[in-house]
Amino acid sequence: MLTKKPIAQGKLDLIEVYSKALENNLLGDSAVRQCPVYLPPEYHPEKSYPLIIELAAFGNSGLGRIGWQGFRESMPARLDRLITEGMPPIIVAFPDCFTSLGGNQYINSSALGNYEDFLKEDLLSALEANFPCGGPGRRGLIGKSSGGYGALVNGIRHPAIWSAIACHSGDVGFEWVYLPEIAKALMTLENYGGSYENFLCKIQTSPKLKGNDFTTLMILAMAASYDPNPNEYCGIQLPVTKKTAELIPERWQNWLQWDPLEMIPHYHTNLKLLKFIFIDCGIYDQYYLHFGARRLNSLLNDYQIPHIFEEFPDNHSGLDYRLDRSLPLMAQALSA
Repeated sequence: MLTKKPIAQGKLDLIEVYSKALENNLLGDSAVRQCPVYLPPEYHPEKSYPLIIELAAFGNSGLGRIGWQGFRESMPARLDRLITEGMPPIIVAFPDCFTSLGGNQYINSSALGNYEDFLKEDLLSALEANFPCGGPGRRGLIGKSSGGYGALVNGIRHPAIWSAIACHSGDVGFEWVYLPEIAKALMTLENYGGSYENFLCKIQTSPKLKGNDFTTLMILAMAASYDPNPNEYCGIQLPVTKKTAELIPERWQNWLQWDPLEMIPHYHTNLKLLKFIFIDCGIYDQYYLHFGARRLNSLLNDYQIPHIFEEFPDNHSGLDYRLDRSLPLMAQALSA
């Protein structure tokens, strides 16, 4: 039997946040959100800690992120180990941002809810009122995939609030990330007469999501995030014609304005205000995100924005081990 070095253990608390930012969303999702909060070993309420908020990937939530995992560390166990190994003690929040469409992109949407406002107003206020954490210069966002995208975009737009960001395999370079998946979604929707409602009603009662069902759900959620239409079912409208998959220029432009590659030329001065920027991606990513990440790295270099960029030999799945790189660096930057 393997013997392991004793690791000091933190603990989990749970708060409930009522969010005005999430009221009246078209999906009818609750404005009440639970948020598990990791408190480090030897936590003391009279000390002050940096705050990191982890944004879950599409299809997951903060409640899922704290659970036990077979043959892998849970997030609380990972944080315990990293702190034992020398990472500065931090408080980490895992908000539940799941929606009836499987998730969101952590931006404001009349369909899904105003998750950008939820993060910087309702959630942040609740966390800093209940725990000795955060404050200007001591708040970070981290996530993978949609969560990484959310960390990146919120950091781009609100550097006075978020001082450090880490984007693991985030959605960048929309033409490669989404257009191939939109075509797959159209093929799935044909089985439901092209009806979003028929498709969603089916999968909500299905005992198992098939691969193409998950892809289609993701694309519908992206449409409701980037270009919501209150006159459509759940606010969903795709940026292509349903029969021939021809791009509708004005709708596709509504998506592209949220691509970090399009945003940075308008917000590059904001990024220079951040203490820490970390971006990585696997070179075998199934969604071709490594191409967008490379373009993002070049763009940040062009604007002389300090950042860390790393590639690694893996795909888009099972990447929690990459947090061993970003979390200690972010914690150190926020503790300085």
